[in-house]
Amino acid sequence: MAGITPIIMPKWGLSMAEGTVGAWLVEVGTEITVGMPIVDVETDKIANAVEAPDPGLLRRKVANEGELLPVKALLGVLAGSDVSDAEIDAYIAAYVMPVSDAGDAEQTGPAYLFADVDGVRIRYARRGAAEGTPVLFVHGFGGDLDNWLFNIDAIGEKHPVIALDLPGHGQSEVKLPGASLAALADFVARFMDVIDVAQAHLVGHSVGGAIAAQLALTQPQRVATLSLIASAGFGPEINSAYTEGFASAASRRELKPVLELLFQDPTLVSRQMVDDVLKYKRLDGVGELLATLNNGLFGDDQQRALPGLNLAGASKPVLVIWGKDDQIVPAAHAAHSPAGATVEVFEGVGHMAQMERASDVNRSILRHIGG
Repeated sequence: MAGITPIIMPKWGLSMAEGTVGAWLVEVGTEITVGMPIVDVETDKIANAVEAPDPGLLRRKVANEGELLPVKALLGVLAGSDVSDAEIDAYIAAYVMPVSDAGDAEQTGPAYLFADVDGVRIRYARRGAAEGTPVLFVHGFGGDLDNWLFNIDAIGEKHPVIALDLPGHGQSEVKLPGASLAALADFVARFMDVIDVAQAHLVGHSVGGAIAAQLALTQPQRVATLSLIASAGFGPEINSAYTEGFASAASRRELKPVLELLFQDPTLVSRQMVDDVLKYKRLDGVGELLATLNNGLFGDDQQRALPGLNLAGASKPVLVIWGKDDQIVPAAHAAHSPAGATVEVFEGVGHMAQMERASDVNRSILRHIGG
């Protein structure tokens, strides 16, 4: 119906099927602008705010707080003041959840793929546009490709996107190609060979940022641009209470305060998030692998390799994003970015800027890579 915009349950990430409606952040009658947070939604991964797709007045709240609803369910209605209450009632009564749309048609095939890279089975995902230089997402220490659940679809509207679980992470095989940044960067290049990607825009978070920077130094032809979020490799300091704590935590009581270091708002660490990480930590060999990797990359609150300090010589466009309240890698390291880099430091954001400020991060990445 003309003049009416639905607010729907979003699909965040590759596996989200439903979400729980949290607090409404605005009242009926509020003038809404594009991108304004409207209502909180909690998934089995993390909570986040649904942002307005279009401007308008919030005319109706359809979903109740605490309600568990499937993706694309109607949450609320935006409309101009010229739209009558009767028209809105009719729209809500007639609303049918879309079964598929053009975007879904582009995403046919399995949600996850697997590749054998030098004898290591790697989980990855390919989504987004059919043509163009792909955007390759590289997560950090202890993470997995779900760290990008708020980013893959947004970037995929303009570009092909690929996200992988690094060796020993997520659902990839518990086996390391080496415990140094150089070994991990070489492995990512071999992964690109196996899936037939000659060059990519690399987006790296934390240790994933250092891996991306290392690859830009050693194999610059593989890297079109770099977008580095709370990246390791730009200064010596790192909070080993996180890296060592994550590697050693064996219970909910030990793990929860470690995960809370990732976010400016510790309440974002849900019970489900802790359970999922703990399930991963209890896989055979994961604890030993993480301890080996931690010892290879860090020691005495110091990083062993600093590829970010040499990026000026790589002659690649660099975007550096940091949360000012990062408790893992100091935001002060952003000052060590190469000359000419675009640097953005977000207030009120911790180590997981791609989750905590997803829309702003997505817009920055798209501008940087030409989207």
